[in-house]
Amino acid sequence: MTRVAAIDCGTNSIRLLVADVEPSTGRFTELDRRMRIVRLGQGVDRTGRLAPEALERTFDACREYAAVIKELGAERTRFVATSASRDAENSDVFVRGVLDILGIEPEVISGDQEAQLSFDGATKELTGSDHLDRPYLVVDIGGGSTEFVVGDDEVRAARSVDIGCVRMTERHLVVDGAVVDPPTPDRVAAIRADLDAALDLVEETVPIASAATLVGLAGTVTTVAAIALGLEEYDSEAIHHSRVSAAQVREITERLLASTHEERAAIPAMHPGRVDVIASGALALLAVMERSGAAEVVVSEHDILDGIAWSAA
Repeated sequence: MTRVAAIDCGTNSIRLLVADVEPSTGRFTELDRRMRIVRLGQGVDRTGRLAPEALERTFDACREYAAVIKELGAERTRFVATSASRDAENSDVFVRGVLDILGIEPEVISGDQEAQLSFDGATKELTGSDHLDRPYLVVDIGGGSTEFVVGDDEVRAARSVDIGCVRMTERHLVVDGAVVDPPTPDRVAAIRADLDAALDLVEETVPIASAATLVGLAGTVTTVAAIALGLEEYDSEAIHHSRVSAAQVREITERLLASTHEERAAIPAMHPGRVDVIASGALALLAVMERSGAAEVVVSEHDILDGIAWSAA
């Protein structure tokens, strides 16, 4: 067994996983898993730069994570940074800050690498499963980008496109620094146009309609699942491998798009950091399900973070 620490720093959140992993046998024992919403990608789509306050929020989380990694004695640490860090002109400031705090340089990975890690994290435990048909379509709806991967035991095709929930919200739903609540039909239509254009690009290389099982990852999907399950608080065990029908996703998306900030914040399982971006994320999930023809989405709490841990081991 190798004790590893994996850090996934995305556009909206930064997450830590410390686990004992034995790749040869597939044994995986989770020791600590935590998440902070730092909105690193704040304003990046508009300015092309990481904001100073967003960097400080992220560095503060890194200090917390450094203490956990030291306390648990991880032998190897891998820090992966995704969409916002790829897009920012001043990503060197981010890299230097992480190196100073954690002693390792963050890897600003490509969209294709992100897709591979997401697929590994979501599907390693599904190998040999007799209740889920293959091939899988793994969809990771992030803050800045969304990854699409089709495969069975191996990745067949993958594509990353810039239709994350933070990016879509900032691009179409923010006026004078505030999110429009609820969004007007023309703004919803603008988001949908971006989603449809991105899905056209995805289908050039990834046969999403050929997949037998849709596996959905990340906070948008797990939050929609929590709403569908009627949870009074967020419960990872209840959410993991739950199934949400296309009809449920459509009903929840329509409800979120018609709601105000206060109404979304009152949803019991809603994380405060997702209140303003969940409607755009749910609309992205619905668009994927309609385009792929999936009757349901299998929700996974295991994602790119678990893939990073496997790769570190």
